[in-house]
Amino acid sequence: MPPSDPAPSTEAQAPADDKPAADKAPAVNYSMSGGFPRLLARLDLSLGFTSYQSGKLYLLGRNPKGGGLMVDERLFPKAMGLYAEGHTLALATLFQIQRFENVLDAGQAINHTQDACYVPRITYTTGILDAHDIGLMADGQIVFVNTAYNCLAVPSERHSFTPIWMPPFISALVNEDRCHLNGLAMENGKPRYVTAVSRSDTIDGWRDRRAEGGIVIDVESGEIVCTGLSMPHSPRLVDGRLWLLNSGTGELGEVDLATKSFRPHMFCPGFGRGLAIKGRHAFVGLSKPRYKRFEGLALDDKLKAADSEPWCGIQVIDLDKKTCVEWFRIDGAVAEIYDVAVLSGIACPMSLGFASNEIRNLITHDPLVR
Repeated sequence: MPPSDPAPSTEAQAPADDKPAADKAPAVNYSMSGGFPRLLARLDLSLGFTSYQSGKLYLLGRNPKGGGLMVDERLFPKAMGLYAEGHTLALATLFQIQRFENVLDAGQAINHTQDACYVPRITYTTGILDAHDIGLMADGQIVFVNTAYNCLAVPSERHSFTPIWMPPFISALVNEDRCHLNGLAMENGKPRYVTAVSRSDTIDGWRDRRAEGGIVIDVESGEIVCTGLSMPHSPRLVDGRLWLLNSGTGELGEVDLATKSFRPHMFCPGFGRGLAIKGRHAFVGLSKPRYKRFEGLALDDKLKAADSEPWCGIQVIDLDKKTCVEWFRIDGAVAEIYDVAVLSGIACPMSLGFASNEIRNLITHDPLVR
């Protein structure tokens, strides 16, 4: 929109949570460490995370009027993989891929409070693929982990998806979730590493390999660069270091590519999924392991040894000190989250969903093209 014109969005009211579901939802309680908002301010960022259990996208920001934390929630069925880059958010849901764009420019705000407003601009209907991690390639195209079909895929304008890569040990492109491909690490706008719970090539074969069948695969070469993991998730490549969550043991660590081994850095009290790293700080998503697929893993014994209950929330880990420095916790009806993303340079974000009317009334536009 022309800089000389006042943006219509700057005077729009920040929408409340999607009322129909919120009125019926069981209670959810949020708590945090005292320094959590101050850390977000010091690092100049806010956070996004997803929960397939609640079917929501959450954005965490700082309240400019009071210094506390603001939580923005939007309904998206089975919200899973989340990726943030520039003005764009990409989100994997139950049977769709959503691409959001932040419609605010620097210095603009909605309701004099939120300095980013993510609006779903492009929706790809894929059908139920159990899509997990998601990313943006250098050309702006979305790429996602198609777990049901054991492949990496991009949206198709005609079909449900276009497969672009499959692990070498998978013999057929079929809807069988053989190895439970789940995590995706991007590098320079390209998929570089993926995680899988096993190298199984039979339907649902990964469930019998949860304890130590986990692997990391180099997408470029097809080589398996790490084995012996327990339900690994959320690989992230930062400054040449490959981090991931070894979920079945509750450990945050990194893959030593020279020795092809996993080096744990610290134990986190929960089933880890969702990892975002900014500088020396890692934002780790934790869930309570309440279902059979989580049982019988080393995480159970480690929690008992620490005399600790599993968490649901986000812990901020100082990677230099190997300790938790701040935290955001969820108690009540929501016990599982899937992904975490950093929104750099944004203090207080919000998004729009489809379950309320606000999206109909927010109109923004590009400058006039002559």
